[in-house]
Amino acid sequence: MDTTRKAGDTMQAEQTSPLSTAELVRRLAAIPAANIGDAQERIGVASALSPSWAGARLAGPAYTVWTRPGDNLYIHKALDEAQPGDVIVVNGGGDQSRALIGDMIGLRAKNQGLAGFVIDGAVRDADALADCGLPVFARSVTPAGPYKFGPGRLQLPVAIDGVVVSPGDIVVADADGVVVVRREEAEQVLAEAEKIEAREAAKRIAFEGAAV
Repeated sequence: MDTTRKAGDTMQAEQTSPLSTAELVRRLAAIPAANIGDAQERIGVASALSPSWAGARLAGPAYTVWTRPGDNLYIHKALDEAQPGDVIVVNGGGDQSRALIGDMIGLRAKNQGLAGFVIDGAVRDADALADCGLPVFARSVTPAGPYKFGPGRLQLPVAIDGVVVSPGDIVVADADGVVVVRREEAEQVLAEAEKIEAREAAKRIAFEGAAV
């Protein structure tokens, strides 16, 4: 047996094997949302959704919820099924009249190890969400509570701020807003985003040197 060839084939297979979702999330989490948006030609950006508290950041695979505006019954159902590390992404129809989550749901999600929420709708208890450290991105904040009657759907493609999110897509969010990376394109986007970040880091060093 040609052991040299076998070793070479094994190394090539290792180099070309797809990255796991966990590794993609880990590396994308280290990159600004703006750079990720640039890496995918500035699409997939839900810039109308902002952090409910300063400093919030998240990254993880999407667990999707489609709910009637102002109603959070299916968010509770999602909490029964979502896995640690997931980002619960909610199409709440952009409604800002009633909060879809508050600190009670936030504490439950935090204790379950979820990465956070991205909600095309409103939330409440922003200070308490900050205290528990759960990243939440939403369209607005209101003290008005939700209804709990349904209907809703889980784990279907949904839209947030006009961006389609499918279950398992990778969601990254920071102070600039939310960006969605299609799972099947995630490796390509990651590679380009890391190149963009490296170029910008080099430019910053050059600018700082010039200033001196």
